[in-house]
Amino acid sequence: MTWLQRYRIWVYFRTSIWILPSLGIFIAMGTIRILHGIEVELGWKEEFDPSTMMTVMGTLAASIFTLIVFVCSALLISVQLASASLTPRYIGLVFKNPVIKYSLTLFVFTFMLTLGALLRIKGAVPTLTAYAAIYSCILSLIIFIYLVDEVGRSLRPSGALKLVARLGRDVIKNVYPRLLSGSPDRLPEPQTILDQESRVTLLNQREGVVLAFDIEGLVQLAQRADCVIEMIPQVGDFVAAHQPLFRIFGKGGRPQEASLYQSVAVGLERTLQQDPGFALRILVDIASKGLSPAINDPTTAVQSIDQIQSLLRHLGSRCLGEGQRKDSQGVVRLIYRTPDWEDFVGLAVTEVRQFGGTSIQVARRLRALLENLIQTLPEERAVVLRIELDLLERSARRFFPDAEDLAMADVSDFQGVGSKKVQK
Repeated sequence: MTWLQRYRIWVYFRTSIWILPSLGIFIAMGTIRILHGIEVELGWKEEFDPSTMMTVMGTLAASIFTLIVFVCSALLISVQLASASLTPRYIGLVFKNPVIKYSLTLFVFTFMLTLGALLRIKGAVPTLTAYAAIYSCILSLIIFIYLVDEVGRSLRPSGALKLVARLGRDVIKNVYPRLLSGSPDRLPEPQTILDQESRVTLLNQREGVVLAFDIEGLVQLAQRADCVIEMIPQVGDFVAAHQPLFRIFGKGGRPQEASLYQSVAVGLERTLQQDPGFALRILVDIASKGLSPAINDPTTAVQSIDQIQSLLRHLGSRCLGEGQRKDSQGVVRLIYRTPDWEDFVGLAVTEVRQFGGTSIQVARRLRALLENLIQTLPEERAVVLRIELDLLERSARRFFPDAEDLAMADVSDFQGVGSKKVQK
């Protein structure tokens, strides 16, 4: 199985909400057979009236089925509301929520278990199957109430922003594992290799967004062929069909084209697996929508800036990739593009500053973000932050002609409006 096939299976399993509930059907069928076999072997029977128990089980089965339909319908409506009020790019994260998947799995399991118990009530009531079905229904009711609370929390702006920031921090640690202190931020680019004329240029076969690529696999391919592979697009870039995807340098052999194509995943929309910028993109989109005239919710934008500051702090304290990988002998085998610190800061700040230019709350919170990062991150990170701070000051002078409003906008405030405490 190739890396691309494994990647697609892994992504489909993580993003599909139907797989685990479908497995719950077969688990329930196996469970009911095991329980009934134990009952028959031991001769366990309850003294409940069979007709009464059949009515109870039928009612429970109908109730659980109604519960499943209600949860699915409510989930779809909630996702539509979140897409409209937050951003469509948040929908994929909702369907990855393990609480939703496991809750639906339990509901389906309980429904099938209750049906199995109902079918086995004849002259007497089987003990294990009846009690298992009843207690599963009770547990499903408890989990349903918890699910309502969980979905409500995850679809609130604060919950959505916290989830995106947590996933963003995880991908930052995976993509950039080295801390900045004690090591250079970026190794010298192998420009002598790129200045040479490439022997082969491979074109993309299917248009879409670059989701991820197999770094170690590409290094091994280049090492076996004794060449250097350059991956032209960056993770998160859209590549059209027949657009250059790889370039091959060196005097060695040529890697198999099929293996190269199987080392890159191209899809419809960006994911968080190897793309820390996508987490910032979601946070900025939520802030931008909150600042739109149709919604006019600058407080949501301030909450987004809180999480943006957290991600920028993590990014600023790490080496942001070298754009190259070497083999075990120390020879450069793979060259690829990575976003640098200026790219991340521009992504995180520019649009929020432009869309929130007329909001004193946003201006004060952005100033607090920039000043805090200047004080707490290494000096080499402060250059672009000071540029953004200067742009913010000029934007405030442009949007706030009154001296009083300008004075308020020039204050650093972590709450937007309401606090002047310095945080480090």
